[in-house]
Amino acid sequence: MGHLDRAKCSAWKKEGGAGTEQDEVAADELLLPWSGSALGLADLGFVTGRHKPLMVGVIGPQNAGKTTLLAAWYLLISRGLTSSEARSFAGSYSFAGWEAVASALRWSPGLQPNFPPHTTSRGGRAPGLLHLDFRNTDGEARGYLFADAPGEWFQKWAVNREAIDGEGARWVAEHADAFLLIADRAALSGPNMGAARNSLQLLARRLSAESAKRPVALVWTKSDIAIAPEMETAVRETVLNLMPDAREFSVSINPGAESGSDSGQGLNDLLDWTLSIRRGCIFLPPTQASVSDPLFMFGAR
Repeated sequence: MGHLDRAKCSAWKKEGGAGTEQDEVAADELLLPWSGSALGLADLGFVTGRHKPLMVGVIGPQNAGKTTLLAAWYLLISRGLTSSEARSFAGSYSFAGWEAVASALRWSPGLQPNFPPHTTSRGGRAPGLLHLDFRNTDGEARGYLFADAPGEWFQKWAVNREAIDGEGARWVAEHADAFLLIADRAALSGPNMGAARNSLQLLARRLSAESAKRPVALVWTKSDIAIAPEMETAVRETVLNLMPDAREFSVSINPGAESGSDSGQGLNDLLDWTLSIRRGCIFLPPTQASVSDPLFMFGAR
């Protein structure tokens, strides 16, 4: 119910009766082995205890809509507006972290909806990780970690792979199982469209060198904003020439003109693709055994 001190919760069943010393000690104990905030490196061991979550790296320039995309997904899931029937929400270890990025998008009486605050670019070895579990129709649970990293990290990493301020971006590139490359249509149609295009193309080249055939999606955010066809073609050709297997999606939190739903545009399609990703299998090379006894077939050479 949100009480950090369990003794203040009216629903808490006190083991030793009201006002006992045991209750006073218990009130200072940690309720759970996680805080509910965005996860850090120290939390990964706990989250991966049951199974290794699939890591999704959301990569793009600053203010491109990376955090807004994650927040919109969370709100769709929380309201049951996702389109996937093959899997259902099964829990999260970072509810407080999700609420922190999604609260601005919620409508409150007397307040206009806003966008999540800019993800801080303070130094760090890894981004904040937001966790979700989903369960398929067979009852199998699969975990996902979404990297919420500032765009400044990726811009510096794109220019110089070994940049000190790009350490967090390198961590995402090394550990992600899939990548969402964010293309901001607002920036690509604004007064600095040339610089935005060059920055995105530079980032695509860096990602192509690091992705190692892992799944990549080119995601056009703010798809309700029109850009010059030449600009769109230039970005698309750069990405697809570098990563021919990349998928392409257009998303917006604004509903389409032809749709009366409040689930935005393209958000569910991108989420379905992301949740369908499977981690690549590792195939061991065939062995050439010199003996017939299976015990010694895999001996060191």
